[in-house]
Amino acid sequence: MPEGHTIHRLAQDYATAFAGTAVHVSSPQGKFSDAAALLTGTELTRTEAHGKHLFLGFGAAGTDWVHIHLGLFGKVAFGETPAPPPTDTVRLRLVNDTAYVDLRGPATCALITDPEKQAVHDRLGPDPLRPPGDGNDPRTAYARISRSRTTIAALLMDQKVVAGVGNVYRAEVLFRHGIDPYRPGRDITPAEWDTIWRDLVELMREGVRNNRIDTVRPEHTPEAMGRPPRVDDHGGEVYVYRRAGGPCHLCGDAVRTAGLAARNLFWCPTCQKN
Repeated sequence: MPEGHTIHRLAQDYATAFAGTAVHVSSPQGKFSDAAALLTGTELTRTEAHGKHLFLGFGAAGTDWVHIHLGLFGKVAFGETPAPPPTDTVRLRLVNDTAYVDLRGPATCALITDPEKQAVHDRLGPDPLRPPGDGNDPRTAYARISRSRTTIAALLMDQKVVAGVGNVYRAEVLFRHGIDPYRPGRDITPAEWDTIWRDLVELMREGVRNNRIDTVRPEHTPEAMGRPPRVDDHGGEVYVYRRAGGPCHLCGDAVRTAGLAARNLFWCPTCQKN
């Protein structure tokens, strides 16, 4: 499932290609046809992301929202016009004079109202990539973390606690600060949480800029350490994610993995003892 930086990048890409233009909207698959008929010919005026949820605002008031959640199988593909004939797997296609974009296989693609959109925001935790204020306060997340016996690794994956953090960012940010992923949330100090949050903000902003996840510090890059670069479909240089059994870049101990919060957790037992 894409992590939050991917969704924020998609919000930017939709805006770059379509904002301020009248858009032809269709649903070749048919599951979004009624809503597409209402929206076609209107202007895309706003794009927004919160965690793993994408919102496309249509119309002058920007109050007709398409809510998209990619889930495990959703894919988005942009291209230049003329657009090729769509396949019958395309749930939502937007086209203007210069670009098109196809959405396939999302968990959610629905036309919603402002109150329905707000209800989505209300059930999500703060997002490191959203501006501070207006309900996006890391102290809200810490209030829940500091009362919980649940592990910090599981809490970071709970979208009601922190929105947008997925399996890669949770493993990497905990490694970067030497935190045992099995520590209960209530044992995380305010100073530790502030450090984790600030690091997530910087790492995820970098993810939006580069459209990939890189988490190693400059002194630990392949060039700096004289080691081979990572070869992985997910791309990016990381410390522990999907490196089970491999040597830790810092101490050489074997990276471990175990199931936690329905996903595979990765950590270094030597470097993450705090």
